[in-house]
Amino acid sequence: MLRALTSVRRLPRPWRSLQTRSCASDGAAADPEIQVRSLAGPDQGITEILMNRPSARNALGNVLVRELLEALSQLREDQQVRVLLFRSGVKGVFCAGADLKEREQMSEAEVGVFVQRLRGLMNEIAAFPAPTIAAMDGFALGGGLELALACDLRVAAASSAVMGLIETTRGLLPGAGGTQRLPRCLGVGLAKELIFTGRRLSGTQAQDLGLVNHAVPQNEEGNAAYHRARALAQEILPQAPIAVRLSKVAIDRGMEVDITSGMAIEGICYAQNIPTQDRLEGMAAFREKRLPRFVGK
Repeated sequence: MLRALTSVRRLPRPWRSLQTRSCASDGAAADPEIQVRSLAGPDQGITEILMNRPSARNALGNVLVRELLEALSQLREDQQVRVLLFRSGVKGVFCAGADLKEREQMSEAEVGVFVQRLRGLMNEIAAFPAPTIAAMDGFALGGGLELALACDLRVAAASSAVMGLIETTRGLLPGAGGTQRLPRCLGVGLAKELIFTGRRLSGTQAQDLGLVNHAVPQNEEGNAAYHRARALAQEILPQAPIAVRLSKVAIDRGMEVDITSGMAIEGICYAQNIPTQDRLEGMAAFREKRLPRFVGK
């Protein structure tokens, strides 16, 4: 149920780009479209994925999707990753959705394959063992919002963030999990209203509906949501990492079944946590009236 928490793979602290291959639709030598950074010092345990495709407003094309999948594959077994944060390097936009210009050049068969890969990406984000946070400082439309919905937590700029599943305005429907994750977030009736109308919401409106956890006033640098998301990640860091990961499994899997089955899943996760060093450390710290020192074992 819970993926193995072994096989540590440390990442360098500065921003680094993944090795990319050429893609016909993006030219012979496409630049990397994401960067990965593991933070240090008091932020050690936070890893950031920076989407940086300014020419297409971080639209989800073949290269960006492939690089995101590669990054997730590299990071998922790393015990040092306690929180994974998705952010944008393009001011005013989180992710503009699917790259419709690129998709226009595809055959029907190619579109089908790409949509399956896009859906697979969202599933990989949702299944990532550590908590994930989306920092939306700008537009998050269509697939961009679906990416944020695949994350555990969402933070948005109150006014500059604009989000919506707008596929019906383009003759499409959400195809990367939006029709399943939005109802679980907002309820069926409201999700249908937003999808049927293609309505766009500000960060403040999204918070009022419960679509995002926090909406914050934008700053001059245009990265207020990122800073709030990072502060939220800092709140998670001191907690027992295995207990946090098992809690995520219990919640996610429990939401898919009836409450009796969900309670059974919770019991299995609880039993897996009992023999951990961190549980014993937590009990000792409580008894000795000190802060616990969790090590993820």
